[in-house]
Formats: sequence, structure tokens, C-alpha cells
Amino acid sequence: MLEVSELHAFYGKSHILQGVDLKIGQGEIVSLLGRNGVGRSTTCKAIMGLVPPQGRVVFKGRNVAGQRPDQIAHAGIGYVPEDRQIFPGLTVKQNLELGMKRANKFGRWNFDDMFKLFPNLGERRDNAAGVLSGGEQQMLTMCRTLMGDPDLVIIDEPTEGLAPKLVEQVAQLLDEIAKRGIAILLVEQKLTIALKISTRLYVMGHGHIVFEGSPAALAANNAVRKEWLEV
Repeated sequence: MLEVSELHAFYGKSHILQGVDLKIGQGEIVSLLGRNGVGRSTTCKAIMGLVPPQGRVVFKGRNVAGQRPDQIAHAGIGYVPEDRQIFPGLTVKQNLELGMKRANKFGRWNFDDMFKLFPNLGERRDNAAGVLSGGEQQMLTMCRTLMGDPDLVIIDEPTEGLAPKLVEQVAQLLDEIAKRGIAILLVEQKLTIALKISTRLYVMGHGHIVFEGSPAALAANNAVRKEWLEV
């Protein structure tokens, strides 16, 4: 579904991504791991066109590298940024409506799905999003992206700063997304979660991929974990 090859990206003169290669199949949960500052979030932004990419980003057989973010979103890639970017003055339901590609036209997800998965959002559907807790805002951001009915969703650090109960809800949502045939590229700091839910994993170090394999292979590879993941 998605194949990234020889992906480079720069911030000014800083060469952040140095030939990233990765691929994701339909319904896969693929985690991108690594320490802070190695280029994981930049990889997400380069795929989405938020950072000018060099290389190929082939989605469903078409190279979308260099297209505008809105064009890439309409092609079927959803993006959940780590900084949430909700609209605080709008209600929860209005935020969800903004995620839809066409007004009143649902895809694989609707309001009832979101409120069933996250009852807290249902209880606050008519409240301003700005009064939600940080964890609830993270849930809202993920749900808003799903309302656009993407075929692939890129999720950047969804469990950052969340309470254990919400972390478990995020894991359940990711599993439900994959069950509906939607592919996931997950940037995650918590190794235990990534090992539990991922189909495959990539480990990034200094702007390129240093490991690709199954959760079992990474769990057994002490050298990679020690050099590239452990603090």
C-alpha cells in the first residue's frame, strides 16, 4: 500500500532523513521506533508533504512525493500529529465533522463508532474541545482523522503523556483500525506497546533505518535495542 524509498529531507542545511526505506501493507500495524531526534516525526511529515521530500513515496501505486498535504490526505492518507492541533473553540462533534471529506457522508467510521470506542468523548460531544483533558484531546485528534476514512493512517506518539487506562484504549483503537483493513504507521516511544501490537517494526537511527523485522526478532536482538533504543 505504501512504499517509501530513498527518502531524504532537510531543515535548512541540516540533512535529517538520509535515505529512509520502508513499506506498509494493507491492514498492517508498522511501528517506527528510535530515540528522540533521529527523524521519526520528520519521516511522517515528509510522507504527508509537510516537509519537502526527496525520493519516492508511492501510495497505492502512485508517487505522491511533493504533493500538497491536502492532496495526500484526499488520496487516502490520514495523519495524527503529536501536537494534536484540535480546534478548542469548537465542540467535540464539530471537530469530528471537520475530519470528514464530504459533509454528512460517512465511510468506515461514524459518530457512534467514535463515541462507542471513547465514551468520554460521547459524554462531552457538545462541550468545547478546549476544556478536554490532554488525553481526551489526543483521542479526539485520532477520531477526527478516522472520520476522513483513510486507507492508511500515520500516528505520531499517540500515548505520549497518557494515563495507563488511556494507553490501553489507544491500543484497542489501533487494533480496531487494523481489523477494518486500514494500515497504520505508528511512531511510538513505548517499546512494550509496539512489540505487543505491531505486525512489523523499523528502528531508526541518525536519519536512516537500522533494523527491520518482526516484534519477536527485535525482542531477541539485544544489540539493536541497546544501541538504538535504550536510554
